[in-house]
Amino acid sequence: MSTTQANKIEIIKAPTTKINEVDFENLNFGSVFTDHLFECDFKNGEWQNPTIKPYAPFMMDPSSRVFHYGQAIFEGMKAYKDDNNDIWLFRPDENIKRFNSSAVRMAMPEVPEQLFTEGLNQLLKLDEAWIKKGLGNTLYIRPFMIATGFGVVANPSDEYKFMIILSPAKAYYSGEVKVLIAEHFSRAANGGIGAAKTAGNYAGQFYPTSLANKEGFQQVIWTDDATHTKLEEAGTMNVFFRINDTLVTAPTSERILDGVTRKSLIDMAKREGIAIEERSVLVSELIEGIKDGSLKEIFGAGTAAVVSPIKGFAYKEEYFELPKIEDSIALQLKEKLTNMQHKLTEDPFGWTVKI
Repeated sequence: MSTTQANKIEIIKAPTTKINEVDFENLNFGSVFTDHLFECDFKNGEWQNPTIKPYAPFMMDPSSRVFHYGQAIFEGMKAYKDDNNDIWLFRPDENIKRFNSSAVRMAMPEVPEQLFTEGLNQLLKLDEAWIKKGLGNTLYIRPFMIATGFGVVANPSDEYKFMIILSPAKAYYSGEVKVLIAEHFSRAANGGIGAAKTAGNYAGQFYPTSLANKEGFQQVIWTDDATHTKLEEAGTMNVFFRINDTLVTAPTSERILDGVTRKSLIDMAKREGIAIEERSVLVSELIEGIKDGSLKEIFGAGTAAVVSPIKGFAYKEEYFELPKIEDSIALQLKEKLTNMQHKLTEDPFGWTVKI
C-alpha cells in the first residue's frame, strides 16, 4: 500500500479496487461500500491523525462507551456527478451544522468544519469512479462519530472516532407506502434527544415499526408523546400534508429533526408560489380532511428517498385511502429538487457545492 500526504490527511490507497464486482444497476441501498473510508480520532482533547485508508473492519475495546451508553451520531448526505464529470454536494454546510448540533446534545466533541470538509472532499476525489452519472445515480455519504473511550463507568467518553463511509445508490423507490398512526409509542419527547441524529433514536423506532409491518403497514407516523394527537414524523422522515392546495408540516422542535430535505422543499414551495404552513397537524384534522376531500396528499421527505408519497393511513383500526391525483405537488417538488441536485437545471438557491 502506498502512503501520501494531502492537506495533512494521510492517504493509504487500497492495492486493488472492488468496483468491478459491483452491479450498479441492482444496488440494495446502503449495502455496498467504496474502496476507502476517512477516519480521525479525538484523544487528549484534540482531533488527530486524519487518515483515508482502505475500507475494512476495525477492532475496539469491548468496554468502549458506545456499546454501553450509546454515544453515537451520524448524518446522511449524497454526492452527484454531472455530465461534465464534476462532483457536487447538496447543502453540505447544513449537514455539518446538524452533525455538530447532535454532538453537543450527546456530550461529544464537535468536528471542525474544515476537517470534516477536507476529509470528505479528499475521500470523494479518491473514490470518484464510484459516483456514476445519470439521474437517479448517487453516492450516499455516511459521516458518523462513536465513543471509543474504554470503561463502563456511566460518564461521557474522553475518546471518539469520526468516520466517513461511502455507498453507491440508485434512485430509492419504496413502492406504495401505507402508514399506521401511532397511538401509544413515541419517537421522542420534550427535553429529549429527538432533534439529534443519534443512533438510539432509530433503534427505538424499530420495535413499533415491526409491529406495524406485521399489520401490513410500511411505516409509522409518529405522534407527540404527551397527547398523541399531533402528527410529527413519518418513519425516519419529516412529513408533509397537502390540505387543498396548501402544504402543511410540523415545525421543528426538540422532538423533530431539522431535515435538510424538509427545509429545501419548504423554500422551493415558496418560490413556486405554493402556500405552506409550519404548524401542528392534528390526527382529527387528517381524518376530517380525508372525509371531506380536503386532504389531497401525504408524503415523507428525507435524504434517501427525497420524497416518498403515502398511499393511505390507519388510525384506531380504521384505514383511510388517499385519492389518486394527477397534479401531485409531492412529485413535482421531487422532480425539481432531484434535477437541481444532478445539475440538470439551474440552482437559484446556491445549494449545490462543487468538489
